Amino acid sequence: MKIEVIIPNYNGAPLVRKNLPAVLAAVAHHKNCLVTIVDDASADADKIELSAYINQVKKESKIPVQLLGHENNLGFSSNVNSAAFLSDADIIILLNTDVAPEKDFLDPLLSHFTDENVFGVACMDKSIEGKNVVLRGRGVAHWARGFLQHGRGEVDKTDTFWLSGGSCAIRTELFKKLGGLDPLYNPFYWEDIDLSYRAQKAGYKLFFDNRSAVEHRHEVGSIKKHYKKSSIQKVAYRNQFIFIWKNITDFSLLVSHILWLPYHLIKAILRLDIPFLQGFFLACIRIPAIIVQRLHQKKFYKKTDKEVIFGNL
Repeated sequence: MKIEVIIPNYNGAPLVRKNLPAVLAAVAHHKNCLVTIVDDASADADKIELSAYINQVKKESKIPVQLLGHENNLGFSSNVNSAAFLSDADIIILLNTDVAPEKDFLDPLLSHFTDENVFGVACMDKSIEGKNVVLRGRGVAHWARGFLQHGRGEVDKTDTFWLSGGSCAIRTELFKKLGGLDPLYNPFYWEDIDLSYRAQKAGYKLFFDNRSAVEHRHEVGSIKKHYKKSSIQKVAYRNQFIFIWKNITDFSLLVSHILWLPYHLIKAILRLDIPFLQGFFLACIRIPAIIVQRLHQKKFYKKTDKEVIFGNL
């Protein structure tokens, strides 16, 4: 089984220097592995630092390492896709620059792919949050007030609603078949939930494996480092709307969304929640592109929204 670890980078050369040794140590025993760092038009100083470091690693590492990059900043989805669509690996492993895998994280992930219907597997994310370590990685979701609400699930179960784009393994063939991460969500957020949701509607399986653990320092990642809190909220709200308008086909859920929408908009106006209103407007101007994607992905569906969101109820 050939694997490729894809690490998207944006102005994160110091994080690559810090965490790449852990990545290489974790895959050292695998005979057929490639590690790819794909740079999303970082600042010149970061590019120079990253290039020099990778050239040094290439001379010392038994695992092949390559550096790809773009002239223009594309956003997380497009950056990952640019490497994934070039990959000839059986399995791609996505790791953010602020993630360090534990040494034995690989084999539990790969063990699930003996079943050809498995789309991907999520790692257990040991999230460093202040002085605390919060165990994340297993996602749960429910429908409430016209929206899909998602959150952290307990890590003692093997099911998950989505695979985190920062630490997961995905069957490359199925990633490509479903079109990869949707660029509509650029620069970040909801793209991994979207892909996971489409995979489940297409009839594929997702798993969470708490034996495969990574350490994740969210606070030093590129999003919180380079974007203001209000900008992050605006993008998150925009992408929440995009997710519903692009993916939900069940009539009753769509009616629920439409009926609740005035409530949410009025509430945002009264509370002066500017990011929510901006997000709604930015989603509205993407409606033509949303419709194109909505029509394209319908051909893959084998399950209904209610089967995915509510299980067999």
